[in-house]
Amino acid sequence: MEIKVLGTGCSSCKALFETVKQAVNELEIDANIIKEEDMMQIMSYKIMRLPALVIDEKVVSAGKKLSLKETKELLTK
Repeated sequence: MEIKVLGTGCSSCKALFETVKQAVNELEIDANIIKEEDMMQIMSYKIMRLPALVIDEKVVSAGKKLSLKETKELLTK
């Protein structure tokens, strides 16, 4: 599984990245977690709000700082 957290380094983006790492660790998922901060790469996903969560190249959340519970639910779908 490849997980990307899209964001420019704002506090919400950093928080989502940490939440994703915690969720992956607690769920014991084998995943590659990437923090994407390059605006050209972020724009390629055609999202308007950050932070965004991308799982296996599918945008599953944008513009929302997810809770640990919400993150776990998205990772296990």
